[in-house]
Amino acid sequence: MVKTVQVEVITPSKLFYKGDAELVIVTTREGDEGFMAGHEWACKLLDVGEMWIRESGEKNYKIAVVAEGYIDVKDSIIIYTDAAEWADEIDVDRAKTEKERAEAWLKEASSEGGEYTPDNVRRAQIALAKSLERLKVAQGGGRRKR
Repeated sequence: MVKTVQVEVITPSKLFYKGDAELVIVTTREGDEGFMAGHEWACKLLDVGEMWIRESGEKNYKIAVVAEGYIDVKDSIIIYTDAAEWADEIDVDRAKTEKERAEAWLKEASSEGGEYTPDNVRRAQIALAKSLERLKVAQGGGRRKR
């Protein structure tokens, strides 16, 4: 029998997910990492990216996009993130519009006279990363399905 671990994904506005999982894969600042029951204790910073959860007894993964945050792995796994969205909930048109807006802003900011400040550029880069990840997840995710 495969061991499972209690997983919770918490955003500022709600408990996004709670359940038993065999495996959780997230994008940390070091790259994609997987966590299972009995994993060494860890606390990792998350980057904007995909979250894959294989629930107990399931063959397929539940796929979501998460914003920055962190994952706390102990006897259970708790993911704290600024935002999370399941693949089937993503508004593709809105994600495309946000992508175009962020790209246009970054182009303007890099030209002479743009509103270039490190904070503004970082916000635009995060907005662009989020929209790109949302589009990727809406299309089934970037990782190969197992």
